[in-house]
Amino acid sequence: MNRSRSFPVLTVLAAALLSSAALAASPGNDPAALARIRDTAMQSDYAWERMADMTDLIGPRLSGSAGAAAAVTQVAEAMRKLGAKVTLQPVKVPHWVRGVETGELVDYAGRPNGITQRVILTALGGSGATPAGGLTAPVVVVKSFDELKARGAEVKGKIVLFDVAFDQGMAEGGQAGPAYGQGSAYRRDGPRLAAELGAAAALVRSVGGANYRLPHTGNTGLLENARIPAAAVTAEDAMLMSRLAKRGALAMKLVLTPQNLPDADSYNVIADLPGTDKADEIVIVSGHLDSWDLSTGAHDDAAGVASAMAVLETLKKLDYRPRRTIRMIAWMNEENGMRGARGYLAAEQANAEKHIGAIESDNGAGRPFGLRASVPATSSKLFAPLQAALQPIGAGLFRREDALSTGDLSGLERAGVPSFAPLIDTSSYFDYHHTPADTLDKVDPDHLRRHVALMATTSWFLANIEQPIGRAAVPER
Repeated sequence: MNRSRSFPVLTVLAAALLSSAALAASPGNDPAALARIRDTAMQSDYAWERMADMTDLIGPRLSGSAGAAAAVTQVAEAMRKLGAKVTLQPVKVPHWVRGVETGELVDYAGRPNGITQRVILTALGGSGATPAGGLTAPVVVVKSFDELKARGAEVKGKIVLFDVAFDQGMAEGGQAGPAYGQGSAYRRDGPRLAAELGAAAALVRSVGGANYRLPHTGNTGLLENARIPAAAVTAEDAMLMSRLAKRGALAMKLVLTPQNLPDADSYNVIADLPGTDKADEIVIVSGHLDSWDLSTGAHDDAAGVASAMAVLETLKKLDYRPRRTIRMIAWMNEENGMRGARGYLAAEQANAEKHIGAIESDNGAGRPFGLRASVPATSSKLFAPLQAALQPIGAGLFRREDALSTGDLSGLERAGVPSFAPLIDTSSYFDYHHTPADTLDKVDPDHLRRHVALMATTSWFLANIEQPIGRAAVPER
């Protein structure tokens, strides 16, 4: 009788002990806890090791490729090893493969007999193909969309070159993103506009700095029924062709044999660190898993994925349990389709209100100086404790924006989910972006540790913040 009466007492005592342990393991946004997360991340090379696994052992990871599939498996296994709840979210992705790609200047004013000049180029994503033996056509060089329109009658049957320089001065002045936006408009829209005018092919001056005769690839806006051959040429070759065109007629032989294959099966990798009392509320921390096929994609975006993975590793190491669920996502197909982001948004649209915030790192692994955030202006002051925690590593800046429009988070942001991204030194990022040179050796391990510290501390802060920060209010376009 006495023994049976003791069971309820023991149950209550056990629950109290468990509750106390949970509280001890979940210190909330106490400054000491934020500092401990920051310092633990700064002492770990977990992100570097995961990035090395992805870049050195797998290599390029273009959507639909064997490399992309291997990366899904690798990241999922690493997250399971940490004890995270792993979900592979199916997504159909474009499957574009690069073929032969050569360019040769075969005729121009003053050309000595027997002389031709090689042009270094690379096919752009979604490019159509030339005949197997290539095509030879005159080249029309334009410096703007307005010039293309003005010379539209000359374009039919020709190869159009958009010779628009990347503004490295803007990049060095802290405006690398806008500089890239200006240049990438020609890569995205130029081939499509040239196709509408009847061009045989389109070339775009590479969008990026550090002119070491490296071609920078990227996606195009070519339409399915008008996929003309499209390639990026190095800055040096674009300038050469512009100079030769000023001397007189210029002709080129172009061989591009890419293929647009049927969509392939792939996955977003989702790994949850479940919350305690607010487990149904979600904080995303993420990077994108795919890369272009020219390199191992260290900056773009193995560093982002590895940093997001390291957020969970840091908190597991500390045995810190967030109130809200922290969800690591390795997005698939950011580079040439955004199918992973769209698939996630479709699945979670009705649950958008439960997403408290979303972080993505997709601007390279340069030194971080703080955060960009699409939060209401009235909420900026709530982040003062986070800024104070990040100040010792020089990452205490906080820049509020109406909308970050950050890759995979754009749809969620339009649905009201506040977006966050590291505020990074990107002055040299576009030297390597989408080129064969985006390799592990270009990443500074100390900068990467700072990324993890910033993302881990921010993830924890959002997962435990008491006051509502409000919803993103993206302006209508």
